[in-house]
Amino acid sequence: MNRRRYLLTLGASLAGLAAGGTAQGRSTARPGGTAPAPPLQWVTAAVKGPGLSFHTFQSRAAATEVSFHIYTPPAYAADPTRRFPVVYWLHGSGGGVSGIARLSALFDEAIAAGRAPPFLVVFVNGLRMGMYVDWANGRAPLETVIVHELRPHIDANWRTIATREGRLLDGFSMGGYGAARFGFLYPELFRNVSVMGAGPMQETLDRTPRASRVQAEDLLRDVYGGDQDRFRAVSPRRYAEQNAATLARGSRLRLVIGDQDETLQNNRDFHAHLTRLGIPHDWIVLPGVGHDPIGVLTALGDRHWAFYRAAFAPAGG
Repeated sequence: MNRRRYLLTLGASLAGLAAGGTAQGRSTARPGGTAPAPPLQWVTAAVKGPGLSFHTFQSRAAATEVSFHIYTPPAYAADPTRRFPVVYWLHGSGGGVSGIARLSALFDEAIAAGRAPPFLVVFVNGLRMGMYVDWANGRAPLETVIVHELRPHIDANWRTIATREGRLLDGFSMGGYGAARFGFLYPELFRNVSVMGAGPMQETLDRTPRASRVQAEDLLRDVYGGDQDRFRAVSPRRYAEQNAATLARGSRLRLVIGDQDETLQNNRDFHAHLTRLGIPHDWIVLPGVGHDPIGVLTALGDRHWAFYRAAFAPAGG
């Protein structure tokens, strides 16, 4: 099933390129004679930080090199026979590069203090507004690149625990939306899913709490082909409905949101949606916190690392 899904998404991506899309950073004209879309930055600047290294791999779906950063804890070098769980960190809109060093330092400090077991962190390149989906026009096949190309590349080149139990999806804002999408669509690949300050979680993309109507229309057009039915079809809401029984049986899920976050109501509605579907999950509302990833992590405190400890606890432990 997973391979069939991969071939379908890859075929759609390549078909989009053949139809005139571009994957290597060139601008493309928009419908109606509007300004060209900005180029896609498949390779970002390298960031330095504790345990961080910068890498690229050749993506068949995107037809170009794609970059990522990876954090490895000190135990990775100290014990060359040991395998480690992996956190896939999905950033929010804007590209996420500026936050990598700060986040890697937080992970490093928590592991050093024993608040979490050693793990790897893959900081994916989700583009500035990639939305972690395969775009309708084939221009940015983000889902295929990350789930079906980057994930196996990591497992082949680093000592990972290459099972669903050994993987954790975490992300904020656009990245929270992406974590929910991947985790609910591919429960056979990702058992542990953390969804923080997520958006867009509403049923239609005609308005967003943190963007104007025009910005929402631009996003709907560029990513989802201007089609609300497509937006709904690839949403975490739809995937939760499709895989409710599987998610209820074997996934570890949490939703985290600040009570000053403009996306609170949409996340509250999504929490209610999961509850109606009978999907167990943690629902955490943080008082006095807005749409701020570091503020969320600070307010969570040890609850954040408790989720990681539970996710990566030895079987039967």
